[in-house]
Amino acid sequence: MSDIIKLLPDSVANQIAAGEVIQRPASVIKELVENSVDAGASDIKIYIKDAGRTLIQVIDNGKGMSATDARMAFERHATSKIKDAADLFSLHTMGFRGEALPSVCAISQIEMKTRSSSDPIGTHIRINASKVEAQESVACAQGTNIMVKNLFFNVPARRKFLKSDNVELSNIMREFERLALVNNSIRMSIDTGTRTIDLKPGTFRQRIEDLWKNNLDLHLLPIEVDTALVRISGYISRPEYARRRNPLQYLIVNGRNMRHPYFHKAVVGCYESLIAQDTQPCYFLKFDVDPDTIDVNIHPTKNEIKFEYEQDIWPILQAAVKAALGKFGAVPSIDFSVDVVPVVPIEKGTSPIEPTIEIPKDYNPFQGSGMGNNSQSSSYRYQPDKKISANWDTLYSEFMRGAHGFGENQEKGKDQMPVLSEFQGTEVPGNICVQYADRYIVTTSRDGILIIDQRRAHIKILFEEFYKNLCQGEHSSIGLMFPDSIEIESVQQDNLVEIMPELNKVGFRIEYESENRWNIVGVPTFSKNLDSRDIVLKMLETVDDSGANYGNAGKESDLMRKLALNMARGGAINYGRKLNTEEMEHIVTRLFALPDPSYTPNGNVIFYIMDGKRLSEIFH
Repeated sequence: MSDIIKLLPDSVANQIAAGEVIQRPASVIKELVENSVDAGASDIKIYIKDAGRTLIQVIDNGKGMSATDARMAFERHATSKIKDAADLFSLHTMGFRGEALPSVCAISQIEMKTRSSSDPIGTHIRINASKVEAQESVACAQGTNIMVKNLFFNVPARRKFLKSDNVELSNIMREFERLALVNNSIRMSIDTGTRTIDLKPGTFRQRIEDLWKNNLDLHLLPIEVDTALVRISGYISRPEYARRRNPLQYLIVNGRNMRHPYFHKAVVGCYESLIAQDTQPCYFLKFDVDPDTIDVNIHPTKNEIKFEYEQDIWPILQAAVKAALGKFGAVPSIDFSVDVVPVVPIEKGTSPIEPTIEIPKDYNPFQGSGMGNNSQSSSYRYQPDKKISANWDTLYSEFMRGAHGFGENQEKGKDQMPVLSEFQGTEVPGNICVQYADRYIVTTSRDGILIIDQRRAHIKILFEEFYKNLCQGEHSSIGLMFPDSIEIESVQQDNLVEIMPELNKVGFRIEYESENRWNIVGVPTFSKNLDSRDIVLKMLETVDDSGANYGNAGKESDLMRKLALNMARGGAINYGRKLNTEEMEHIVTRLFALPDPSYTPNGNVIFYIMDGKRLSEIFH
């Protein structure tokens, strides 16, 4: 039998490694900038072309490299950071594996100029897919100037599955923010072709303010605790500044960004009962520990870090956060003159109560004249386009017999409860609806007690109406007398541009005002009673790391569904809203007139039947 196991060529091994280390253009920037930091640079410039596809250039004034080092830097596992395995547990540099540059040059064309302070002349090297094409002497400034061209040019599948330019630029800006935050003592600038940011050296707090502006500095509380185990410093936000979306949450250990769910939970737990359930605090925390007590070599991107004493650090972190909240008066005092409102527990998978939405007590969301034309209201008066039988029990009976049937491709949520799949009874007139815990509609059917989640049911009703309207082609827009102003962080500006054509198509009109401020000057005719500001901000979240270009019919339909769902969530009644009998009957009637009333668009169960057998077991 002939031998079949062979050693892979270095070029192939480097491409395999690139699949883990280099995921997108932002990954290249991370690796190159970290190399510049390790080289002692005090000024780092980044230039981007075509969202990193065509060019990524990083220029630094670090110590540079000799001609031999310049060639060796692109060899696999060649590094100046460590010498033996013991060095892995006393790291003081960002890089140490010697994989980044070989991985980058395996999937791109690289041109680099570098010179060390001890050399009178520098080195110019050109590499094409791991193959060195030329190396020559050149006059250049001290430091390193590296250009990565045509990323993934020799891996068509990887290049094809890069997201749109706007999405990739958003990822680049997020990576730049992380790098700039950690290295606040270094001047860093980035030029994407459409936007330029230049950050001067400063304190940690100054860097936070320079990156995110919007008076964030006024909402920060300092944290400083020093123990034999860990030193924790940085800032947390006041409870009133908690964000419903895109919270700024950064954990840094020994000058390295990290993801650590355990420490995140410790911080967020300190805000319990101080902020709304659907909001998150902002925090910027630095951990300084003995390098021997952490392991950074557990993930290709080195963002996940294992702490030897994480369980001991937990109470220190919580005590520091709670002390800051208490010391600076961030914990609200209790007003005993105000009646306590009972809190209804929210089950997993539901949409929590949105505290910014107010619905007048005399407003009927299903009948009557509605709220008028107040664009700030999140309420929506549902107006059916056809007359539906008021006898919901008949509709429900027909649905369970199969007259409507379940959706064939109905996605089911993780928290599903058993739903009766077949109903054999006949019409039972005179059923009475009652409300329980200002959350559920309870009534009876032939097969038992029917329990309906009122908000989920209303979301389903509104979603079907909105989605139908959105899919009818382009819509006219109603101009707002007083435009809704929204502030969008720089990292989300490209996301807005990404979805702007589709928002315009359905009737939203959004105009740029200045820096991070945009104005909503028009809304679709069928959504004039919704909170347009909230809808647009939620839609920005649809273009994220998993997002894609909405330039084709399939993705456009997906965007329409997400838009319809966000509008339905904004217009639906909230938990805690008391309903009269007429309103409850109308919800049930509209719900069971739908083809698939069992689940919300995102797969949550809407109703549940407790049948006679279950009741008998309870009272046995």
